[in-house]
Amino acid sequence: MADNDLKVALRKYFGFDSFKGKQESIITNVLEGNNSFVIMPTGGGKSMCYQLPALLKEGTAIVVSPLIALMKNQVDAIRNVSDNEAVAHFMNSSLTKTEITKVKQDIQDGKTKLLYVAPESLTKQENIDFLTSVDISFFAIDEAHCISEWGHDFRPEYRRLREIFEKISNVPIIALTATATPKVQYDIQKNLNMLDAVVFKSSFNRDNLYYEIRPKREVEKQIIRYIRTKEGKSGIIYCLSRKKVEELAELLQVNGINALAYHAGLDAHTRAKHQDMFLMEEADVIVATIAFGMGIDKPDVRYVIHHDIPKSLESYYQETGRAGRDGGEGECVAFYSYKDIEKLEKFLQGKPVAEQEIGKQLLSEIVSYAETSVCRRKFILHYFGESFDEKGCNEYCDNCKHPKERREGKEFVLMLLNAIQDLQEMQKAKHYCAYLSGNVTSDIKSYKHNILPGFGCGKERDEHFWNAVIRQVIVSGLVFKDIETYGTLKLSDEGKAFMANPQSFSLIKEHDFSNTDDDDAGINLGGKGGAFDDVLYDLLVDLRKSLSKQKNIPPFVIFQEPSLKDMCFQYPITMDELTNIQGVGTGKATRYGAPFLALIQKYVEENDIERPQDMVVKSLVNKSGLKVQLIQNIDRKLPLEDIGRAQGKSIDEVIEELEAIVSSGTRVNINYYIDDILDADNQEEIYDYFSEATTDEIAQAYEEFDGDYTEEELRLMRIKFMSEMAN
Repeated sequence: MADNDLKVALRKYFGFDSFKGKQESIITNVLEGNNSFVIMPTGGGKSMCYQLPALLKEGTAIVVSPLIALMKNQVDAIRNVSDNEAVAHFMNSSLTKTEITKVKQDIQDGKTKLLYVAPESLTKQENIDFLTSVDISFFAIDEAHCISEWGHDFRPEYRRLREIFEKISNVPIIALTATATPKVQYDIQKNLNMLDAVVFKSSFNRDNLYYEIRPKREVEKQIIRYIRTKEGKSGIIYCLSRKKVEELAELLQVNGINALAYHAGLDAHTRAKHQDMFLMEEADVIVATIAFGMGIDKPDVRYVIHHDIPKSLESYYQETGRAGRDGGEGECVAFYSYKDIEKLEKFLQGKPVAEQEIGKQLLSEIVSYAETSVCRRKFILHYFGESFDEKGCNEYCDNCKHPKERREGKEFVLMLLNAIQDLQEMQKAKHYCAYLSGNVTSDIKSYKHNILPGFGCGKERDEHFWNAVIRQVIVSGLVFKDIETYGTLKLSDEGKAFMANPQSFSLIKEHDFSNTDDDDAGINLGGKGGAFDDVLYDLLVDLRKSLSKQKNIPPFVIFQEPSLKDMCFQYPITMDELTNIQGVGTGKATRYGAPFLALIQKYVEENDIERPQDMVVKSLVNKSGLKVQLIQNIDRKLPLEDIGRAQGKSIDEVIEELEAIVSSGTRVNINYYIDDILDADNQEEIYDYFSEATTDEIAQAYEEFDGDYTEEELRLMRIKFMSEMAN
């Protein structure tokens, strides 16, 4: 078909005047009856590559698609460009018998140009028999990465597609994917027996997307602040678990953000409703698991946030690719903590060994991406087999915008390359890090590598440093990871040339992500806001000291250390705001708050402080019921062990709750319990200690009494003391 005829068809069916990227040559290849393999990033216009040829060719094109929701969207879209409802159908488990009969009739009558099927439906013998009896124009496989075990969304039923196609008809195949590393690409072609296919690979560079990784500290607070700067704009937040999706969506709603949850555990009606509300801009934010987004064609998503780091760089690329599809602003912010990686590694346990190895390999790539200081765009594109000059990033990633210091690294690179050669290119990155830094791990021992002359030659640097060197030499092409052997490091020709003739090599200092929250504690919006204010802290400590002298009570009885520190982040200036401070309840705020609020207000005004009070700190978990129950049970003088058992808590957790209740200003009387474990003299001795102490730290009290009292006894006495003195 002439170029001009194709443009006329494009205009007639889709209303566009010109093709995007490589669409035209792909469509021509399909029309000429050749196999095609299309690798095109999200938003590049993949579906057009099989939809237009299907409308132009004789017969029905079979499109294999992994998701029912995706099929429905695609079918609706095609029907919108045609006056014939029967032009496109889908066949999957959601249809009734009558509907399936209607679909088959339309195909037999030659009305249907595109039939979307799930791979499971294709394997049914009755469907194979039916499709053998009709005229098929070609097979299209959407989301073809599902074929490869190395793809981020592997589905075993996709591996059987080739044998099923052969049973049905010998027609051309077009396979399409938005993410494929060279390894996945080869795997797909081999499995489909189409190594002869013409490969169309578009650049994976999305130059309008800004990439940023942040340490996972106070992530909920950071997310709320971030969204507040994007008012009225659409965004997606990805979480790994359904529970986190529900919690975070509720938290955003409580804080005045129009957000909805989306995950596979919701019923189909709710999911569809939430998706439509997001598309129709009745909701600004969707909080979702990865179930959301495949085929969601919303061009103006302005930001994609990853609350948890995804399982692979492919997933990350595909999910971030949902931002800025219209070429406008698109920010991609991910929160990273190594603890999340450890959780993901736990999920791999119990799976077949090969699957575990692949999973670990994919995780190590995402860790490298998160921790690297190299241009993020360059890193992603290198992963997808594309070379990129970081100057072209235009500061569109955090590493280019805020570059880390560089140093001459020639000697370190040589040490690494020599180590890879000495160990015969048989080990993975972790092993070389231990080998170079002189760490005798069990693996090093079992290979007897600790007796080699090169062992520990780089011991003045730690494993974190050597990991950084490895990442940077991989991105620069001196070393590559051999996928077949699950990531052992091999020297490239460039690497061997470097060893023969060493050149200058600029190493960038890596990020340090060691200081992140442990997110297991659930959502907590207390604690830090912006940067810690040392000057204010000293003023508050002085004020506390003078009040403690005046009232003749220890300073910590007024406000404990964590409360003062929190004031230096939050700058409370009203009673309400003060009760949002860690460890400050209404009672304590009323009793001691006024002078502190006055001091902070004056300080804020004099120093022009911008307070983080755009933050409504509203907690989700309704603990008040349990707290009331706990206090009532203490009033009934029940043993603390029994109270704990009834609430499914250890004695330690009950004491912890009592400490929180008392430190925020509520009085509790646990004398009945203490009288059972300590006699009056002992109680008096500990009480006197707390009356004179400058700190309420248990470790110090324990030391003071030379271990005569247990930590538990001291904590219970501190509760008694604080309750009577402070409340």
